[in-house]
Amino acid sequence: MSSGRVSRHARVRMIAAVATVCALSAAPLAPQALAADTPPYSETYRPQFHFTPEKNWMNDPNGLVYYKGEYHLFYQYNPGGNSWGDMSWGHAVSTDLVHWKQLPLALSYDDKEMVFSGSTVVDWNNTTGFGTKKNPPMVAIYTSYSKTTGRQAQSLAYSTDRGRTWTKYQGNPVLDIGSDEFRDPKVQWYEPTKSWLMTVSLSTEHKVRFYSSKNLKDWNLLSEFGPAGATGGVWECPDLFPLAVDGDENNIKWVLVVNINPGGIAGGSGAQYFVGDFDGKKFTAEDKGTYTPPAGTVMQDFESTDFGTWTTTGTAFGAGPAAGALDGQGTVDGFDGKGLANSFHAGDGTTGTLTSPEFTVDSPYLNFKVGGGRHPHEPGTALEQGPPPEGTVLADFEGGSYGDWTKTGDAFGSAPATGTLPNQQDVSGFLGSGLVNTYLNGDSTTGTLTSPEFTIDKNYVNYLIGGGNHPVGSANPTAVELLVDGQVVRSATGKDTEALNWASWDVSDLTGKRAQIRIVDDNTGGWGHLNVDHIMLSDTKAQPVSQETSVNLIVDGQVVRSATGSHSETLDWASFDLRAYAGKTARIQIVDMNTAGWGHVLADQFTAAEKPAESVVQRADWADYGKDYYAAVSWENVPGDKRYMIGWMNDWEYGGSIPTSPWRSAQSIPRQMALRTVDGRIRLTSEPVDSLASLREKYPATAADVTVTSTSQPLIGPTARGKALDIEATFSLKDAERFGLKVRTGAGGEETVIGYDTTTQELYVDRTRSGAVDFNSAFPGVQRAPLQAKNGKVKLRILVDWSSVEVFGGSGEAVITDQIFPDPTSQGVQVFADNGSVKLERARVWHLDSYRD
Repeated sequence: MSSGRVSRHARVRMIAAVATVCALSAAPLAPQALAADTPPYSETYRPQFHFTPEKNWMNDPNGLVYYKGEYHLFYQYNPGGNSWGDMSWGHAVSTDLVHWKQLPLALSYDDKEMVFSGSTVVDWNNTTGFGTKKNPPMVAIYTSYSKTTGRQAQSLAYSTDRGRTWTKYQGNPVLDIGSDEFRDPKVQWYEPTKSWLMTVSLSTEHKVRFYSSKNLKDWNLLSEFGPAGATGGVWECPDLFPLAVDGDENNIKWVLVVNINPGGIAGGSGAQYFVGDFDGKKFTAEDKGTYTPPAGTVMQDFESTDFGTWTTTGTAFGAGPAAGALDGQGTVDGFDGKGLANSFHAGDGTTGTLTSPEFTVDSPYLNFKVGGGRHPHEPGTALEQGPPPEGTVLADFEGGSYGDWTKTGDAFGSAPATGTLPNQQDVSGFLGSGLVNTYLNGDSTTGTLTSPEFTIDKNYVNYLIGGGNHPVGSANPTAVELLVDGQVVRSATGKDTEALNWASWDVSDLTGKRAQIRIVDDNTGGWGHLNVDHIMLSDTKAQPVSQETSVNLIVDGQVVRSATGSHSETLDWASFDLRAYAGKTARIQIVDMNTAGWGHVLADQFTAAEKPAESVVQRADWADYGKDYYAAVSWENVPGDKRYMIGWMNDWEYGGSIPTSPWRSAQSIPRQMALRTVDGRIRLTSEPVDSLASLREKYPATAADVTVTSTSQPLIGPTARGKALDIEATFSLKDAERFGLKVRTGAGGEETVIGYDTTTQELYVDRTRSGAVDFNSAFPGVQRAPLQAKNGKVKLRILVDWSSVEVFGGSGEAVITDQIFPDPTSQGVQVFADNGSVKLERARVWHLDSYRD
């Protein structure tokens, strides 16, 4: 279950994986405020042709099977709220993979277990004895998460009425290896051995196991696959299936899909795949050979006894390069030669920088190796903690009491904490000797702490915040709230870190209002606490302090490129594109400003080169290059042996914070999968299911033979505007560096850019100005997918919904799926070209109806 949420929180707590605190403005909380008065399926960001439940949290698709004319879509579901929790199986059915009907809850959590991800089969021969040969049972094979032991095992449930009601098997679990990280079984019938085949994940070991059974109850281990490919996060939701290469039934290859979180191609959650052979027992991936990076001029290889002309601050990097691992550090590998920069000196508790002398940018790329912690550079942060801005302090929690603040529950104790509480990771970043810390008696306590009323007379409310990431709108928040007239008008949460950092609300529109601050801890799970200090009114926005472990390129005093590790002591290649800075003066700076878990950085082999080096992640194969396609699995038993796949259209980096209510998360459009030879390699390709065309309005808006030169212009006119569109476009390359379409353009310069970069031969989606993007620092950005033009042309298929874009490039080998949250009035579509001309040969734009119509 791509959650791994229970276990992932536990792991995060053990290693204290600290990221920069992200206390996010929710100004105003429009979707939450509107939801109560808005008819279902008409809310601001409600998808119209992607499946969403009427209310509550949804994640992984589960149990995908076709039976008696119905495609079944089960999914991870919280029946009680709009955040992850109480995992159960929701249920929907469709006759065409487009029009969905939500059914009652299928498999529910209970007092002993949660029902994590898995699959469903039709037991045609009644091997289980749960039905009859005349009425074969549907059997769900799911991961049961034990609430008492934390163990994950594989269990069964069955239905004899087409999946409408389910019975859990009394002999559960049927496969238990005593692991806390053993989940997401994909089961299918394997005809050559006339037995059931299970593909299941050993998540933290980056392995997939294969088991065989004659009756779904008794399982024998066949083999293991992995580690291989991308291993930056846990492996989850595996899937294994055969496909004909280029339609040739005499050339069958097997595809193993392994979803990974984090560490996907776009940084967070992602769907990786391997192509190879399966002999009934073992999967063997095709050998890609060894990787040789581009040659170039080495600027720093750390082979000397000292750093040479590079300068240090702090103590993290020591007096010179390290020869590998330092005292207390795990095995360090992946560096070249004998030395590297390693900021683990004296452990993760030290900080510092290592900076190159200035140089003139005269090569297109800077390639280097990087490892260590995953703590990216945050724009707007300072390397050192300065004094707080001037202003009015509302509470500094000094003096041993809460003063005239009102508390409920038992999370806050009788007085402010003086630092770290028993069994808590080190708490840092607070001012003075007191702070709010609701870890009292662990995460088991709850309560609120509310300030007296005050008048907002300055532009900002600044505060220090740390602790758990459970935003307002989730079932059990850990949040700081600003109340005006009793209503929450701003809120913030922690980022699963004990380090406090500055955050701010712009309250200039609330000047003169009477307000209160309320600190809420309503969570008893992992990271179910909050740290807060120094709440103040100021006309100056507080500047957060860097908590990065990163390699930065600095031009004109600004960080213009940045890379970080992936919580790994293995260094891997990274590359900065320098072309925009040709002729400018630059510096390389390696930064360690983090003192918590994985609070160090590794770097080596800085090389000026003509071509970019590729990391293991970039060299891996991906079913989708966007931020929002995860837990992708396929339907079994489909007529004509077609292979349809669907993914969760969200990302664990920010999935609990997206601004939707009363539901949270959608599924992607189902896609037909194929293996095609692309640029000499066998690639997994995907296209939207043909039945999507049933939602198209009859006549498309069209354009043809349009040349665009260094500008943006409306694609067709008013008829091409909309919030739910299906767009097909073919471009002929001329001399433009970048070209494509902008969708959902409008209010305040909003736009989602879908482009092609001829200089890198990449398809990209830029959602930095796509509407609401500030609810999490990981959300805005640009996603890229390699795509070569064919015969001088680039073909795009773009699906635009009320809160997403799905872009299919070429023959479906380059796919990017991204959520967007634009203003409802932003409905424009534009064609653009940068630095030159492009010819739009043909475009067709259909408006799409709702699948519920």
